[in-house]
Amino acid sequence: MFSIEHDFDATVITLVDDSAAPLSEDITVQAFEDCVTVEQFDPRRDDTLRITFTLSQVRDLAAALNLPEGVYRLTPNKPVR
Repeated sequence: MFSIEHDFDATVITLVDDSAAPLSEDITVQAFEDCVTVEQFDPRRDDTLRITFTLSQVRDLAAALNLPEGVYRLTPNKPVR
């Protein structure tokens, strides 16, 4: 399950683990004009962990989800091996 909200400066996507136990903490993805952050609360550390991606890294990640194992560089038209 997930939700999408449009805030003033970001689009916020929250991913909720509604599978069988044990459940993981929610993951929040915030898309800003210049970066994307991914956050998840870690109950063992009692702290929220945050990863910040540049927009280029997000494009690479999106492409990588649909490609076989290998090393790639994205070009404007297609991935090049």
